[in-house]
Amino acid sequence: MKLGFDNDAYLKTQSACIRERITQFDNKLYLEFGGKLFDDYHASRVLPGFQPDSKLQMLLQLKAQAEIVVVISAEDIVNNKMRGDYGITYDMDVLRLIDAFQGMGLFVGSVCITMYTAHPEVEKFENKLHSVGIRSFRHYKIAGYPNDVARIVSDDGYGKNEYIETERPLVVITAPGPGSGKMAVCLSQLYHEYKRGVKAGYAKFETFPIWNLPLKHPVNLAYEAATADLNDVNMIDPFHLEAYGKTAVNYNRDIEIFPVVNAMFELIAGKSPYRSPTDMGVNMAGNCITDDAVCCEASKKEILRRYFKCLCDRKINGNATQQELYKLEMLLSQAGVAVGERAVEVQAHACSAATGGAPAVAIELPDGTVVTGKTGPLLGAASSALLNALKKLAAIDQELDLVSQRTIEPIQTLKTNYLGSKNPRLHTDEILIALSGSAADDEAANTALHQIPKLKGCDIHSTVILSAVDTDTLKKLGMYLTCDPVYEEEDRKYHKK
Repeated sequence: MKLGFDNDAYLKTQSACIRERITQFDNKLYLEFGGKLFDDYHASRVLPGFQPDSKLQMLLQLKAQAEIVVVISAEDIVNNKMRGDYGITYDMDVLRLIDAFQGMGLFVGSVCITMYTAHPEVEKFENKLHSVGIRSFRHYKIAGYPNDVARIVSDDGYGKNEYIETERPLVVITAPGPGSGKMAVCLSQLYHEYKRGVKAGYAKFETFPIWNLPLKHPVNLAYEAATADLNDVNMIDPFHLEAYGKTAVNYNRDIEIFPVVNAMFELIAGKSPYRSPTDMGVNMAGNCITDDAVCCEASKKEILRRYFKCLCDRKINGNATQQELYKLEMLLSQAGVAVGERAVEVQAHACSAATGGAPAVAIELPDGTVVTGKTGPLLGAASSALLNALKKLAAIDQELDLVSQRTIEPIQTLKTNYLGSKNPRLHTDEILIALSGSAADDEAANTALHQIPKLKGCDIHSTVILSAVDTDTLKKLGMYLTCDPVYEEEDRKYHKK
C-alpha cells in the first residue's frame, strides 16, 4: 500500500513540540489529549503510514516527564455509557486504560471524576480504584458553566474542586470518550496551581482537524465525516486570522468556547498565553504528510465508508439521524466522491447480477486487482471472496479447493444440528479456522494462510449487510468494509445469523 505519512518524523517532531511547550510555562503543562491513544484507526486510514498507536509511542518518548490523569464524568458512570467500538462501559474502559498505560511503563497518577454526584455506582467505582491503588479526585458541577466566568474562576467554582496532586512536568489529561470534562479539569488545575504560586500552562493535542491543511482538504472533510453524529464543523479560525493574518483550520466547538477560555486564562494568570484556539494546539501531523495525493485518496474513501456505515446503521437499528445522513452526503459532494464508482462496488454488483441477485462480495488487493466471491451451499459470499483473495495473493489456481467439501460438511453439521444455527454456510472466522486445519497437511493451504497479513488495508464491499461475525472478523484482519444497506432476506426484520 502506498504511504503518504512519515510516522518516524511525526514521533520526533511531535514530542519535540510538546517539550518546547512545557518550557514556555513554569515547567508544568496540562495537556488535554483528544482522540484515541492506543487505536487511532481513523488517523491510520486517512494518513497512510500513521500507526494506530502513534500517540502512545510519542508519549513513551516523554514518559520520564509525563504522568496521566484519566477523566470520567459521574453522569457517564451512573448512565452506564458505552464505548461503541469495545462494547464496554466508560468506567470499565477507565480500568482498561489504566492497565494498558501501566503495561507500557507509563505512570498513571490518578482518576478525576467530573460532574460529581453522590450515587452508589460512583462510590462503587471509587472504591474499586482505591482497591487497586489508584487515587481519585472529585470535581463538581459549577452553576453558570461555562459562561459565568467570574463564578467559575473563584472559590465558589474551581475552588470547590479537589486539587489533583501531580508530580511530573507533563500531565496528560485523557478520557474514555468525548464529553468527559478534560478541558475543565485542565483549567481547574491551573486555578489551583496559580493559587500555589505555580505558573502552569495548558495545551491541547488533537490530530484533527489538521490546522495547516486547507479547510476543504479531504483529510479535514474526513474528520467532519467521522464526527457527523456530533455535527462538528471545520472552520477558519477567525481569532488566528485576526492575530496573525494567516488562515488556520479549527472546529466550531473550540472556536465558540475560546473567548470564554481566554477570559478564564486572564482571571487565573492575569494574561492569556494564547491569541487563538489554534495557538492552544500542539499538533504536528500536517508537517509529516509526505504524499498529499495518497492522503487525499485515502480520505475520500474514508468519507465513503462513513456514508455506507450511516446507511447500514439506519437500516439495522435507526441510530443514525437524517441530519447525519445529509451531512455525509454533503461531504461526499465537497470531496468529489460518487457512490458506486469504486472497483469493489462495481465488481460486487456485477457478480451479484451474474448470479441472479444473490449476495456477492469484492475485495481490492494491494496491486489493484479485484477478486469476488458469491454465496454458495458451503460458503457465504464473504468467506468465498476471502479464500479467492488468498489464492490470488499466493498465485494459486482459483479452481483449486483450499478447503475440501469433506472438511466443511462436518462443520456445517456441528453448526446446524448441535449449535442451533439456521445458516449452514461457513462464516469468515469459520473458514479461516478450517483453512488453518487444512494447512497442516496441504502445502497450498499453508501458502494461502500466510498471505493473510497482505489483506490489511484492502477495501472490501458487500452487496448485503454482513453478519456481526463476518464484520468483526474482517475488522480484525484490518480490512476496510462497506456494505449496501440491504438485508440478504428483506422479509426478515433482523439479519440472518
